Amino acid sequence: QVQVVESGGGLVQAGGSLRLSCAASGRTFSRYAMAWFRQASGKERTFVAAIAGNGGDTNYADSVRGRFTISRDNVKNTVYLQMNSLKPEDTAVYYCTACTRVFGSPLPLSNYWGQGTQVTVSS
Repeated sequence: QVQVVESGGGLVQAGGSLRLSCAASGRTFSRYAMAWFRQASGKERTFVAAIAGNGGDTNYADSVRGRFTISRDNVKNTVYLQMNSLKPEDTAVYYCTACTRVFGSPLPLSNYWGQGTQVTVSS
């Protein structure tokens, strides 16, 4: 399985930007579609964005489309999430994981989750 370490979270004012990183293990990283999910306090984990193994296709939740950009560097085994125009409702712990597909409600490929990275957006 692909193991990950997320980083880059922090406290930012509404309208600000953050760039999250997800460092993944494994020599087969480029075979896997990868996704970001997030979980706000007291709520279920939800899909944010996904990217194909070769980076050719991307997909976003409606709530972040046009503000967030997912990308990957298969040489560095890293997935990124550039988050612009942040809103208080983006506050959550963000997780990355290998996923089943890019489109049509991507699901985690396994039950493995990293520790996540906290994003807090103040109003």
